[in-house]
Amino acid sequence: MTNLFFESGNLEATEAFLSAAYTPMQIGGRPADTRARISRTEAGGLSVDRLSFGYTMRYDAGCLGKVCLVTMHSGTIVDTTGGREEVFGPGETFLLAPHDRPYEGQVREARYTITMFDPRLLGRVAAVPGEKDVRITGARAVGPAENRRLGAAVAYLRDHVLDDGAGPADPDGLLVSTAAQHLAATVLRTLPNTARGDAATPRDRRDAHSDTLRRAVEFIEANAHRDITLTDIAASIPVSPRAVQYAFTRHAGTTPLAHLRRVRLGRAHAELRAADPAGATTVAGVAGRWGFAHQGRFAAAYRQEYGVSPSATLRSG
Repeated sequence: MTNLFFESGNLEATEAFLSAAYTPMQIGGRPADTRARISRTEAGGLSVDRLSFGYTMRYDAGCLGKVCLVTMHSGTIVDTTGGREEVFGPGETFLLAPHDRPYEGQVREARYTITMFDPRLLGRVAAVPGEKDVRITGARAVGPAENRRLGAAVAYLRDHVLDDGAGPADPDGLLVSTAAQHLAATVLRTLPNTARGDAATPRDRRDAHSDTLRRAVEFIEANAHRDITLTDIAASIPVSPRAVQYAFTRHAGTTPLAHLRRVRLGRAHAELRAADPAGATTVAGVAGRWGFAHQGRFAAAYRQEYGVSPSATLRSG
């Protein structure tokens, strides 16, 4: 995990930092208050930045090359790309710009969070046939509930995964990769995109038989310790991701990723049972190794599955 911090009242220095940290850009305006404060935490291709500007700043920037989500806390951002004027305010989480297009606008005395990840991750988690690229086609969530869900996913990543010291250790990167997949899946459920509404084909339905389920379960069991997605599970059989989803729904009454979480919960349970209560093993460390960042949610899921708390299991080892 890496951390970056910048604070300055010099506009030229701020412009140079923004160009190095994001994409080449020019900022306009010569305000009286030139305070700028930016911090970044980054791991496994994910980054969360906290930004605060005490003035109105015009920007004209090149392509970011990443999915860039902005969560507004105060002030406004005005997108003027292509001559339009779209205003975003507190409580909104939105796509700043397509990853492969330049953008321009204004930051107006704003405090906000930027979350960025590789756009190829959308294709990895989307249940679409083949290697089809997935693009986000609109900046705003499709509804108020979806905006809240997207904002909550960003907050979870910020406060429980990438906030330095907030989450458990993640030596193998499974925690960060699981959180990244969750965020990408939330983006696909909440923002307009080319994967929304894809229908299952007749072949998907034919392939959703019990042998597909068996082979998918075997792959999950053998690879639960790795960073795997629905696309990886489907490719191991091989069938389409839609067929895997239908097989789990039809024959197991669950989803592939829900089954993966349950397998990882079982591995965490086995590790806690085998640990020496007087040793160095901690619940947070075990949870993190199996992709669980939020301790409260991990404990609740654990208790529901095993009837005791994870700490009780560790003490009885």
